[in-house]
Amino acid sequence: MDKTAIVILNWNGCKMLEKYLPSVMEYSAGDAAIYVADNASSDNSLQMLAEHFPNVRIITLDRNYGFAEGYN
Repeated sequence: MDKTAIVILNWNGCKMLEKYLPSVMEYSAGDAAIYVADNASSDNSLQMLAEHFPNVRIITLDRNYGFAEGYN
């Protein structure tokens, strides 16, 4: 079990994930599990994550819960 987790809340942020997720992964390599909680994105965020970042764990939410509820 990982001692630390990084949770990134996403909603239609495919471009942002592509740009910044590599840095998050680089600087946390081996130290933390990385999760993306997806707030029912309608872009191709989930497909891109599955294809390019298979080690990232995905939490798929059934609708956009907003910021606070999405993180909860």
